[in-house]
Amino acid sequence: MTGRELLLAACLDALVGDPRWLPHPVRGMGAVIVWCDAHVRGMCQSPVGLRLAGIGLAVGLPGAVYAAGYAAIDAASGLSLWCGTVVSIVLASTTLAGRDLWDHVRAVRDALQQGNLPAARQAVAMIVGRDTTQLSESGVVRAAVETVAESTADGVIAPLFYLAIGGAPLALAYKAVNTLDSMVGHRDERHLDFGWASARLDDIANWIPARLTALLLVLSAGLMTGKTDRMIDGWRIFWRDGGNHPSPNSGRPEAAMAGVLGVQLGGLNYYDGMPHERPLIGEASRVLAVEDISLAMRIMVMACVLGVAMAGGMRWRV
Repeated sequence: MTGRELLLAACLDALVGDPRWLPHPVRGMGAVIVWCDAHVRGMCQSPVGLRLAGIGLAVGLPGAVYAAGYAAIDAASGLSLWCGTVVSIVLASTTLAGRDLWDHVRAVRDALQQGNLPAARQAVAMIVGRDTTQLSESGVVRAAVETVAESTADGVIAPLFYLAIGGAPLALAYKAVNTLDSMVGHRDERHLDFGWASARLDDIANWIPARLTALLLVLSAGLMTGKTDRMIDGWRIFWRDGGNHPSPNSGRPEAAMAGVLGVQLGGLNYYDGMPHERPLIGEASRVLAVEDISLAMRIMVMACVLGVAMAGGMRWRV
């Protein structure tokens, strides 16, 4: 994949996003994971069997997705160079979720700006796994800001990173890893063994992109606001609180975002009615407000632009 193709893929995602009426590779991956999760349990009853089956799925699905992506581009290129280029660009665009993230978070922000807290709760429920029916306005804002930070990493910067080093096939394989983690990489009783390998592989795949995202968010905050103190605070909170998260990666961009906004993230969430206390990230200098969502969105866009420029620059001479 050339730098020009990568840039066109990013533009295609920004313009079109993820129309629900179009088939999407990630939905296909999800269907495979659901089938495996349901049927493997009939064959593997022991924890060891489930863990081995989970390792097979964690390795097999990304490998199969990589091979399928490579074969599709190769077959299209056999018809014509132009056809192969188009397929590569389209497949690459499906690995990026910047427009989808923007649209979902904007729906939350718009509902809050209109004073419609129930609608904001419904909108934020589309992008978070926590219970949202009883969230306060600041709770909705916190959920949205945390999602912007985390999803900038695994929805945009990580795919760009893998597009830069391995083209569309490798980015598709990354999406398979990320989808596996979101669907079976949980620490609940059902997935503790079967999803163990998927969760560990996702930790490895996101290690560099998560930290790169944090740095881009800090830089973007300075560029968007013109205030160096936001960059200094973002860098400080990133180093101090980046490890305050159950995930070894998700806390890095969240800490950077908390620092540049001057707010505190983390704390108490409810999942299926059960309380889960997460470590605090950042400093509670003020109450979270809807304006924080708007600024987080602008910072996210700038970070994505910088990410595209970096990834495209890496591939421009290839």
